[in-house]
Amino acid sequence: MKKLIACMMLVMTISACQQKEEPGSHDHDHLPLAPLQAQDDLKVIREVTKNDPGNVNAWIKLGNTLMDAARFSEAIDAYQKALEIDPKNVDVRVDMGTCYRNSGKPDIAIKEFKKALEINPNHVNGHKNLAVVLSYDFRDKAQAIKEFEKTLQLAPNDPDAEQLKQEIQRLKSAK
Repeated sequence: MKKLIACMMLVMTISACQQKEEPGSHDHDHLPLAPLQAQDDLKVIREVTKNDPGNVNAWIKLGNTLMDAARFSEAIDAYQKALEIDPKNVDVRVDMGTCYRNSGKPDIAIKEFKKALEINPNHVNGHKNLAVVLSYDFRDKAQAIKEFEKTLQLAPNDPDAEQLKQEIQRLKSAK
């Protein structure tokens, strides 16, 4: 019985540790810090970037892992390092734009999405993310509709296609 209680307390303690938010984060919409396994992964990835700072894939993996953990400013730093190595990497630029938006900097997010679309005008997620920021952060209905429509034109079978169509209708009917 004592072993069972001790095990339960250990599980509760580990769960409580895993659910703590990032220090200084007051936005409760963010995800909790990465689970312990992801923290170990972060250590490994950081070690790779330290030992091989020219490894673009390691910087991208670090950025993605940090973004998934809602550690957006750290993810931006990693993505910037990746872009120093590969400045035309559209996926990284779009992910970095998403991090900027989630960091409360939608104006910089817009710039990053537009840079990505200059490199690849047919990047579906670039158009989709640009539309979201234009719609929700800047209330620019006309431009948001254009970007949502471009997304559907490029990817009519996108998993979000029905939701995008509904969003276009909502924006068109909004005053």
